[in-house]
Parts: sequence; structure tokens; C-alpha cells
Amino acid sequence: MKKFSYEARDRSSSKIVKATVQADSENAAAKLLINQGFTPLNIKEQGDDNNIIARITGRITTKDKIVFTRQLSTLIGAGLPLSQSLNTVLEQTENKKLQSIIQEVTASVEGGKTLSESFAKHPGVFDAIFLALVGAGEVSGTLDESLQRVANQQEKDAAIMSKIKGALTYPIIVLFVIFGVMAFMLFTVVPQVEKLYKDLKQELPFITQIMVDVSNFLANYWWVVILVIAALVYFLSQYRKTEAGIKMIDTFKIKVPIFGLMFRKLYMARFTRTGQTLLGTGVSMLDMLKLTSVAVNNSIIKTSIMRAAEKVKGGKALSVALSPEAEILPLVPQMIKIGEQSGKVDEMMGKTAQVYEEELDEQVRTISTSIEPILMVVLAIVAGGMVAAILLPIYSLVNGINV
Repeated sequence: MKKFSYEARDRSSSKIVKATVQADSENAAAKLLINQGFTPLNIKEQGDDNNIIARITGRITTKDKIVFTRQLSTLIGAGLPLSQSLNTVLEQTENKKLQSIIQEVTASVEGGKTLSESFAKHPGVFDAIFLALVGAGEVSGTLDESLQRVANQQEKDAAIMSKIKGALTYPIIVLFVIFGVMAFMLFTVVPQVEKLYKDLKQELPFITQIMVDVSNFLANYWWVVILVIAALVYFLSQYRKTEAGIKMIDTFKIKVPIFGLMFRKLYMARFTRTGQTLLGTGVSMLDMLKLTSVAVNNSIIKTSIMRAAEKVKGGKALSVALSPEAEILPLVPQMIKIGEQSGKVDEMMGKTAQVYEEELDEQVRTISTSIEPILMVVLAIVAGGMVAAILLPIYSLVNGINV
């Protein structure tokens, strides 16, 4: 049994009650409260953290959407009408931007629109997969289950992305340290070395002279460097929006050494997990392929999936259609073929996703472990090289003076 803290309205007195209840799930807790004469406003498993980021920035985070989706699923599953469920979730939502969107969705539903049609008015918050799952749930009469699937899908995708970002954070920090060390040496130590040589009327060694020239250039023309960097960033930001830029970046992601394999496993996990969720909710095979091709967020993988979709449209089995794409989508055709033979394609896609997610976890751990000593060596070479370029000439100069 789990312990939940809740906020509910007593239907007999209209008073707001805050307390705790024990139940197996949020759904069970909501049903228990409704049976006791309460209208649940907020149910949260004890130990859950509040979303501080959303409060400060007002941005709708993935956590906000997951909480909203789960709460709406719980209330609908407990038997509350859709409009009342939306109003109840609205009352306990803290994010102001999300509150405004829920109000608009509620008004649209009360005006006769379906929930998926109402969500579709906010494509920046509710993507195509979200809409497809909600729409399928409305048609099949399992809206609460579909919303739970949406929340589960969002949680898994967020967890995977968190691991990827965690693996990339350490290298970025070390690179900043390397640039910091270089800047410190160039702007503080190198000018002192130059002054020392001038005072002694000695000629600077070649390597030290290069460092002095770089230091002087950055000190006198720092604004030029900033303008060049700004122009380069602007150019790249515009280029990455073009078709050629998107293709180049997506190709780089899946082929870059060390991280390429990690990104490929991420895309495969995302494709198969999303496919399982969509097929399990009743979305057609062709629609599943179209939606997952967008969900993977890589144009190279998208092209492969859409080639397979055209073959499926022509009557071929999914495993056969995906077989020529095995280089881009390894393991997937074989697993789907097993699912087709057993009539459980969605389950096999789920198992494939689990395989890739586990391999991705291992890949992230491997990268995190192996990249640390590599970056430490790079940092030592950069810092040591700069120190040697400065100190060795000074030692040589001092020895020459002693002689």
C-alpha cells in the first residue's frame, strides 16, 4: 500500500479537506475518496517533489504535462465526467501557462468538441503522438488508459533524455575548464613573461612569442572575436533550420565517434517504445509509422521509416518492409517478425524498446566512465603545454643570466 496526500472538497459541506490516505494507486485513492463523499482536487504520492523550475520560469515542463495527464486519467477512471475532471485538475495546477491552456481546453470540450480536438488547438504543448493516443482512447472508450499510456511514454522519453544529457554534461564542464585555464594563462601569466623579457632585453622564444601575440590580439581586439563568434553562431543557427543543415546534423549525430552509437540506440528505443504505445492504443499501422517517424526526431531515421511505410501501404508485412533498413534499424525487423507470427507486434516492439533502453543505460555508463580519464589527459596536455611554454624559457633565461 502506498501513502497519498490529498486535497479534496467535501460534497456535503463544500469544505476543502487536506489529509492522507493509503491505497494501491492514485486511481484507487481517487475512487476511495469519491466513495467517501469527496471530490478529489489533488492526489500526490508522498515523497514527490514540487516542480520548482516551472514555478520560477512559468514554462510548461515535461513533468507538468506528465502530472496533468496522470491526474486527468485518474479522475476519468474514477468515473467523473470529462468537464468536471478538467476543472478539478485546473484547480490544483500551479503553472499559470498550463492553467490558461486547461481553461481553453475545458471551454472547448464544454462547447461540444472532443478532447483530442481541444488539445489540437495547442500543438506547442500537445504533440501529434499525444493527440493520436487521446483520439484512439476516445474512439475505443478507454480514454483513462490512453492518458496513462501517454504519461508513461512521456516519462520514459524524459528519463532517457536525462541520461543522455547527464553523459554530455561532464565533457562540457571539462571543456569550459580547459578554456578557462587557457584564458587565465593568456591574460595573466603571458603578459608578465613578455614584460620580463623586455626588461632583460631578451628575445622571446618562438612558442612563447606566439602565445604573447595571441594574448595581445585578444586583449586589443576582443570585440572582433565576439563579433565573429556571434556571426558564426547566427549562421549555424540559421543553417541548422535548412533541410541540408538538418540532414548534416542528424547524420553527424548517428556517426560521430563515441556518441554516435548512443544516439542510434536512443532513436531505436524511441521508435519501438512509441510504436508499442500507439499500436497498443489501437492506432493503425500506417499512422503508427508516420507518427513514430516524427517522434524519433532524426531526419535520417525518419526517411528509413517512411520508406518502410510506403511498402506497408503496398501490402508488405512490417518486418519485410523494415528489413532493407536493418543498417539504420538493427534488430527491429527480426523482433517485429516474431511479433507478427504471434500476433503481438506491440508487445515485441515493447521488448525491443526494453533491450535498447538497457543497452543505452550501459552505453551511457561506459561513456561516463571512459571519457573522464580521456578529458583529464586532454586538460593535462593543454595546461601542461602552456605552463611548459612559459616556464621553460624563463628557466633558460635565468640560467643564461647566472652564466
